[in-house]
Amino acid sequence: MSAPTHPEVKELNPVDFIQLQEYIEYCRLKVKDVLREFDADGRLARHRHGECINEEGFRLFLKTYLEVEDFPVDLCQRLFCSFQNSEPTQEDSAKEVFLKDVSCYFSLLEDGQPRDKLEFAFKLYDRDGNGVLDSSEVDRIIAQMMHAAEYLGWDVSELRPVLKDMMTAIDADSSGTVSLEEWVEGGMNNVPLLVLLGLKTGLCRWVWPLQQCQGLPLGLFLATNGHLKPGVHGFSPLTVAACFFSVLLAMCHGMTQKDGQHLWKMKHFNRPVYCNVCQSMLLGLRKQGLCCTCCKYTVHGRCANRNPAPCTRTYVKSKKETGVPTHDWVSGNCDSRKCEKCQKKIKSLQGLTGKHCVWCHTMRHDECADQEPTECTCGPLRDHILPPWAIYPVIKERPNNVKNGSSGSADDSELNTTPDGQVLQISPVPNTHPLLVFVNLKSGGKQGERVLHKFQYLLNPRQVHNLSNGGPAPGLSFFRNLQDYRILVCGGDGTVGWILDAIDKANLLVRPPVAVLPLGTGNDLARCLRWGGGYDGEDLSRILKEIEGSSQVLMDRWTVQVIPDENQEKGDPVPYEIINNYFSIGVDASIAHRFHTMREKHPQKFNSRMKNKLWYFEFATSETISASCKKLSESLTIECCGTPLDLSSLSLEGIAVLNIPSMHGGSNLWGETKKCEAKGMTSQKEPDVIVDPEVLKVTSQDLSDRRLEVVGLEGAMEMGQIYTGLKSAVRLAKTSQITIRVKKALPMQIDGEPWMQPPCTIHITHKNQASMLMAPQGKSAGFFNYK
Repeated sequence: MSAPTHPEVKELNPVDFIQLQEYIEYCRLKVKDVLREFDADGRLARHRHGECINEEGFRLFLKTYLEVEDFPVDLCQRLFCSFQNSEPTQEDSAKEVFLKDVSCYFSLLEDGQPRDKLEFAFKLYDRDGNGVLDSSEVDRIIAQMMHAAEYLGWDVSELRPVLKDMMTAIDADSSGTVSLEEWVEGGMNNVPLLVLLGLKTGLCRWVWPLQQCQGLPLGLFLATNGHLKPGVHGFSPLTVAACFFSVLLAMCHGMTQKDGQHLWKMKHFNRPVYCNVCQSMLLGLRKQGLCCTCCKYTVHGRCANRNPAPCTRTYVKSKKETGVPTHDWVSGNCDSRKCEKCQKKIKSLQGLTGKHCVWCHTMRHDECADQEPTECTCGPLRDHILPPWAIYPVIKERPNNVKNGSSGSADDSELNTTPDGQVLQISPVPNTHPLLVFVNLKSGGKQGERVLHKFQYLLNPRQVHNLSNGGPAPGLSFFRNLQDYRILVCGGDGTVGWILDAIDKANLLVRPPVAVLPLGTGNDLARCLRWGGGYDGEDLSRILKEIEGSSQVLMDRWTVQVIPDENQEKGDPVPYEIINNYFSIGVDASIAHRFHTMREKHPQKFNSRMKNKLWYFEFATSETISASCKKLSESLTIECCGTPLDLSSLSLEGIAVLNIPSMHGGSNLWGETKKCEAKGMTSQKEPDVIVDPEVLKVTSQDLSDRRLEVVGLEGAMEMGQIYTGLKSAVRLAKTSQITIRVKKALPMQIDGEPWMQPPCTIHITHKNQASMLMAPQGKSAGFFNYK
């Protein structure tokens, strides 16, 4: 996307907001991390004058926070001017802005809610500061939203009248001006306003591909999916746009906001399907209509706004109704399936045929659905499902800290409350193990999105949490009083670490066991637990059955403390304080650091697995030639429980500290230990440290032995041989505690996240053990065959 050139626009505009949100998406640092650099002992302290910073200090703030070298100069100037209290003058070079204002604004972009962003945007567009937006200011907003639509690549041929109608509708009292209250209320209820003001960028990604499904202008988009046309069927352009964006809103939220609200998704059907509203067939060559992710209720685009039957309930209205299992039937589209009651085929009658239950997924003829038994068993997935009759609302007093406006418990999340403010509680079905599912949509491209929708159908949507909506806290809070439940993490190793950290901080009554559905590449922890190296689209019902048959294992977790040497400049921030998989210094971290740096600068060059592998191969090749970490033994010392390791006789370029038997997407650096060799070690307690090479040969790895394995890497070429299984790394030690002293700046990484570290001392000690779920033995083969 390239921004259109509008040199006359000197102030911030929606395109600027969209660009900023795109930069922040790739940002690892938090605003608070950057503010430390402006403290008296920080490297940017000289650019701070009291409570203010000058334009150069502001530029360095952006460079540090966004981690980009080539941030647009004109955008930087517009941002800087927006924080000044007066109009720009010829003496702009002498101007300063309050650092507090800058930090508050970027914190808002970082974690702010749409309501807060709308209030900020209102103050920005209220140029005369009179507290209302007059007609000229509204016209200016419309013009800038048009620029934003052009920037996003939309066809804007019919967008202007839609925007005019939308802005007119926001003026609720028809006074000719828009107040702050009307602006906020209208923005919260009209998603297009948030999108085109750059305040809801998560939706922007959906508009382009959806619009291109039929290649039509925005105003006519729905005409191809239900023949709804402005003015022809009595619908205004605003109604058309509202229908369109309500679909977008539902898809992006990943969770119904109200019980009974459908979660629409555009879908292509490869067999005859009938609309649940008008009962006529859905026609078209491509995506013929909308299907609810949660209940499979199916409609034409034109029928989505014609009062369709509500979506299935996700909870009961009172505690009295709990424990009463009843089917929730949805009519139609059961053609050619077998009736669970009479075992006869459900034949097509050129219309809605049969019924299916949302919870047990059984199908029956219409007449059979009314017969006994009427109780729902929740079907084959009963052990995992939290049906609506297991969730009920209670009136709960909010803590004082929440009343006073400070952040409180995640119990108050909108996902766990009813529209009237009651808090939802769980009363689980006896002899079941409800599954709490976390999905990271940023893992594995579009895999996360597909997995989210499938689980929302297979389970209760309230069990399935999109981590983009508040992280893991709402889900953990919702399940916190349960005694026997499981967690499924859909994402990469970083996502698993995120959830394990959240479990630590939540102080739960019971620490639930965690299973992994690996998305994306790498996934070393998932490989060790037999869940595989990546999700390849297999039936999620089958995976749920494997979780039911899985076994609990404990996994060690380790605390890493990095203490910089005195009088040393601060290096990159250490990405993690806990090691779940591995820690390494030297050659492999150097390759990962180069890869990470290039991806941060040019994310468009890393948009496929094949490109990523080619880039990684290129960096590995250059590292082989440059050997930037040769003679590593001269640059560091290692002590294992006080015992120093003698590295002088070894030519090493890297050191790796292993907690699990997989690294770099399946490489077993420790190597296999034959069972007959290790047999003698199992009968005796393992010492705190082992450095004897002969003993190390017969020592095997274990996720829960409270020990780390230390290995040496001889170079990039040898890493390639290890990856292909031709050899293993040099076994150096097995220990319960490690101290590493680094004498010069070296690349390091924790669980795949690299950084450059100046001279320092590193202490690694045991933190705790996490309860994990290991897949049944038949799930995968290889060296991850624990019993």
